[in-house]
Amino acid sequence: MPFAAVFGVLVAAEYLWLAWLLRDPEVGTPWFVVAPAVLAVLTLAGAALLVLGRARAWVLLTAVSAVLVLCLLGTAVLFGALGLGAVVGQALLLLVGPLGCLVLVARRPVREWTRPARATRPPDQGCRTQRTR
Repeated sequence: MPFAAVFGVLVAAEYLWLAWLLRDPEVGTPWFVVAPAVLAVLTLAGAALLVLGRARAWVLLTAVSAVLVLCLLGTAVLFGALGLGAVVGQALLLLVGPLGCLVLVARRPVREWTRPARATRPPDQGCRTQRTR
């Protein structure tokens, strides 16, 4: 669980870095700067909810990580078509964060940790089953 949350924080950092790259000091804050910043806040909220064991937190982290994977792959394809191989390599290197988050968050222990009925289930007392005749 902690590793999935750490990768969630890494994804949020990548979103904030993307927002910083897109900003223009001479112009106000356009939507394409606000969008990655909002996604970074959602990612941080998902990581915090995951650590707390809240229901379906893994779904939020999966969604924001998938969006970043698609954005980075689109960036790599765009710059590859333009012939900028170094930028393609950097975009593909940035895939480590969201792919790591996707792999860790989608695992069974994390899903079980954040399932809705986890806190309300009675403690297991002996696991005896009754046989019917």
